[in-house]
Amino acid sequence: MKNILVPVDFSVQAKYAAKVATDIAKLTNAKIFLLHMLELPTGVVDPANFGATNNAPTTLLFLKRAHEKFEDFKKLPFFEGVEVEDSVQFHKAYDGIIEESKKQNSDLIVMGSQGTSGLEEMLVGSNTEKVVRNSKAPVLVIKREIEKFKVENIVFASNFSQKNKIAFQNILNFASIFNARLHLLKINTIHNFETTKESSDAIRNFINEFDLGEYTLNIYNDVSVEAGILNFSKVIEADLILLNTSGRRGLSHLFNGSIGEDLANHAKLPVITFRV
Repeated sequence: MKNILVPVDFSVQAKYAAKVATDIAKLTNAKIFLLHMLELPTGVVDPANFGATNNAPTTLLFLKRAHEKFEDFKKLPFFEGVEVEDSVQFHKAYDGIIEESKKQNSDLIVMGSQGTSGLEEMLVGSNTEKVVRNSKAPVLVIKREIEKFKVENIVFASNFSQKNKIAFQNILNFASIFNARLHLLKINTIHNFETTKESSDAIRNFINEFDLGEYTLNIYNDVSVEAGILNFSKVIEADLILLNTSGRRGLSHLFNGSIGEDLANHAKLPVITFRV
């Protein structure tokens, strides 16, 4: 892992994400690229005439203010000892993030999220979800401040279909950065039930070609896939939830219903997605 992209809107969530990114960068000797997408108010600048005389003064003012904010942002103490580059660009947020991640050959995108109503809300129906859906690089979503991003237990929730093997070695490589234990998790629901033997066989067939290191195999029954992931993660005191995504299908196929308010706060764990 050499390049980590952190989209920055100068919110407190962006600060949380940047702090986690620096923890990872210090472990991997990676460079951090901070990106602010400057979406100007309608009528301030016409992108088709960007640079035209009538646009230049106002545009430069917005650009100057963004760079000033970046200078203050980069003074946060956790950036010390990490190579950091920043850029301000005129683009729609999610399009610009995807484009820049390709340009920078980003190995990881770390994003803040304000979602508060569970794992689905955290990753669906926002710019974050669009990035998760379209990014070829893994996307790590951070919702709260983490004093030290120390990962000892990772929950890998999957249906363990053979097509998901495509990204599994990358998942193992990520877990090895932290020397973390991987908890393989298959959720059974009343709408998608398998016997314990069927689920166990599916997981073992999935992993039989890989060297996993330390791991556990888990089959968990719950009212929905989302509830099962959150409840299991709480039981084992997980540090991180890891999921596969399938391109434009996003994460919607994982969820078959909403969860109660009593589970809402359990989704504060970081979530990382790998595209298959």
